[in-house]
Amino acid sequence: MYVVPEARDGGLGGRLIRAVLDGARELGLERVTVHSSPRAIPAYAHSGFEESPRLLQARVARA
Repeated sequence: MYVVPEARDGGLGGRLIRAVLDGARELGLERVTVHSSPRAIPAYAHSGFEESPRLLQARVARA
């Protein structure tokens, strides 16, 4: 998800995160993962997201 700059800092991002997490709980999902910009990390952390040493990635796109 993405919040356009002119709509930031008003709580919209937090509401969107909560809606996604609520939907995931309703579906019985085990986890939700995100790839965040540095600016959004505090919003995700505030909503309960934590870094995971078990999350691995491989870049396959050409530079």
